[in-house]
Amino acid sequence: MKVQSILLSIKTVLAFSLSALMGCQSSVAVENANTNVTTTQLYSPVSHNVFPREEKYLRQWDTATVADLDQDGYPDLLLNDHGFSIRVMWNNQGKYAAPYDLLMGDAHGISVGDFNKDGQQDIILSRGGGSGSNARNAKMVTVSKDRQFTTLPDFAVPLEYMRGRTVKFIDLDNDGFLDLVNFAFPSNEKKGKTENYLYKNDGQGNLVLTSTLPAIKGDGQKTLLTDFNHDQQVDLVIYGRGPVTAYQNQGGFKFTDVTDKVFPQPIKDVTSIAEIDYDNDGDLDLFFTRGHEFTAGETFYNSEKQLFGFYSKRGQSTFDKLKGGDIVNINNLQTQWPNKTLFVGESAYEYAFPGETHSGRDIRMVNSDALGFPDSTDEKGVYIGYIGNKEWQLVVNTWSPATGVIQGIKAAKESKHAESLTNIMLNNDQGVFSDVSGKVGLERQAHSTSVAILDVNNDGFSDLVVRERGDLVNDNHAQVYLNQYGQAFERQASSGVVTTELGAIGLGIEPVDFDLDGRVDLVLGDERGKWHLMQNTSAQALNNDFIRVDIGSSKAKQASALGAMVYLTGCNKSQMQRIGATSAAYSFSFNPHVQFGVGQCAETHELKVVWPTGEQKTIKVKPTKQTVTLQH
Repeated sequence: MKVQSILLSIKTVLAFSLSALMGCQSSVAVENANTNVTTTQLYSPVSHNVFPREEKYLRQWDTATVADLDQDGYPDLLLNDHGFSIRVMWNNQGKYAAPYDLLMGDAHGISVGDFNKDGQQDIILSRGGGSGSNARNAKMVTVSKDRQFTTLPDFAVPLEYMRGRTVKFIDLDNDGFLDLVNFAFPSNEKKGKTENYLYKNDGQGNLVLTSTLPAIKGDGQKTLLTDFNHDQQVDLVIYGRGPVTAYQNQGGFKFTDVTDKVFPQPIKDVTSIAEIDYDNDGDLDLFFTRGHEFTAGETFYNSEKQLFGFYSKRGQSTFDKLKGGDIVNINNLQTQWPNKTLFVGESAYEYAFPGETHSGRDIRMVNSDALGFPDSTDEKGVYIGYIGNKEWQLVVNTWSPATGVIQGIKAAKESKHAESLTNIMLNNDQGVFSDVSGKVGLERQAHSTSVAILDVNNDGFSDLVVRERGDLVNDNHAQVYLNQYGQAFERQASSGVVTTELGAIGLGIEPVDFDLDGRVDLVLGDERGKWHLMQNTSAQALNNDFIRVDIGSSKAKQASALGAMVYLTGCNKSQMQRIGATSAAYSFSFNPHVQFGVGQCAETHELKVVWPTGEQKTIKVKPTKQTVTLQH
């Protein structure tokens, strides 16, 4: 063991030296990421003709779902513009088509997989329940290779009606058929009865309710699928504002709460969890993003740009007088139905918006059109008026969250904000975790919302790209942490992963090599903002080699590649990935094309696939610019 440690140390030193000689962006491992920051442009936004997104400010949900829906080798996207539409963006050999509406209305989790083994991908969409007033069950759609959608009928015993949140296809019992995790936001009508449902695939085209997990509260139905004890069975980690709970798969759709046995301490206020073998030691570590949501009445102020941002919900928020001018501009005002009215001036007349009012609205407000302020603000909506002496008054009285930014405010008070939180890296040692966040340089405090796990520079070590909530009135920079050979992470201060929408809240992020050039790109969304596709422009990623393999179904049982483990060994390092792995809280991606960076190493590697059934296949593969198809 001592000889191996010495060799590893020598190897690490040589690797760092080579990195420096080649002008790589990496630097020596450090203890504190806040003091070790480099500036490197790694990503750039793609043009509209490559990613023709909807140019509206919409309430995005979770992360984008990446899946090769038409099975042409290029990853398509499913985007949830929450409360408006779930949309498909078809990938036409590296260029996306304009968004296509798949399902209108309130929806949440999305998952893709061929659950009935008919050769076509199936999509399950978790529909919301109107805060409990309109409980519905999940909707299923199948898509053909020529991009035609067909709605699937309910099963003989329909999926449960609920305020739908989490849906994830996965083989829970290792029989080669995709089962279903189907969790709801708890409804008061259930009076504490669990709505965490586990459905077994009976192999005859049906999903049958077989088991449940204990009831949760509030937003605690966010779920990670992983295997923390390496027994080849899918375990569940469930999280939200309350304490994280780990459920170990005992087989036969039975799960046991082992939280106290596997986690070093209670963990709360978690917004996403992702599995990552950051040190390439052959087990799956876990990275937790943490943060608080805005609170009612919270405000932000950018004095340089004279921007005032506000957030309100669950009743009335009366804001301090705003020092402005004769004209102010309201940017990206979002208040959801039925509280969409903007009341203006002393008479509280209703502002007439041209066009639809679901997305963010921009208003130019002139003082002479908004003189005075009403005595009563009891009716639901937003109230604004010019009260003299260059001052404006704002009151928001809505149930659902309301946000906006007022431009042209020369002075405003900023409210007190919740204390930022530190994200957590847990190292996995034979199924028991320890906190190594400080050791590996992940000590930045913020309100984080999600993380993408990918090899940004193709050096053979997994990196982190962390999205943060932001503050409505400033640009939102994602934090890129480059892995320093499994020893620590180095934060990139200006990586190019930035969104600039006023009034938007940082949300989900997902890796995708949309043009198959071997450099992993990013698709990210802002709640109350837009979707963005960022292209990886890292010179190091271009110079380094990679291996990409199309993982199909297993030979004997035709088990789906979804959930399969893929191991790559070569160039004195070992890597591992799970097909479908994501930090999405409610959804589950299915991109069967797994990619590994291998640095500047042209030698033959050994690639092993282990399907959920336990079936295995090992092949020899060399780095190539083409996708290698796994042949049976």
